[in-house]
Amino acid sequence: MNERFMKRLYLGFLNVHILYHASKEPIYGVWMMEELNSHGYHVGPSHIYPLLKELTKENLLVMTEKLENGKIRKYYRTTILGNQVLKELKDHAKELSKEVSHESSRP
Repeated sequence: MNERFMKRLYLGFLNVHILYHASKEPIYGVWMMEELNSHGYHVGPSHIYPLLKELTKENLLVMTEKLENGKIRKYYRTTILGNQVLKELKDHAKELSKEVSHESSRP
């Protein structure tokens, strides 16, 4: 299988996952890595932080800093645009899931 193609798909799934969790509550990098790892993604700091930075740059996430235990932690949550994009992605995912599931049940 084409490794670059798979990487692009994988990154898309990661972005959706990040947007989903950031829409529910503020997230931070280490928590998001643990969450993604619990779902079978193998994500480290070199992957998660550039994704968070890019989503922030695209105005899909907003970052706030909070001092905790003498260290600054960056929290991310979705913007209005991020919520709109997530809704659209969820709608497309539902449609695709129905189509793929229906296709697999055909004789």
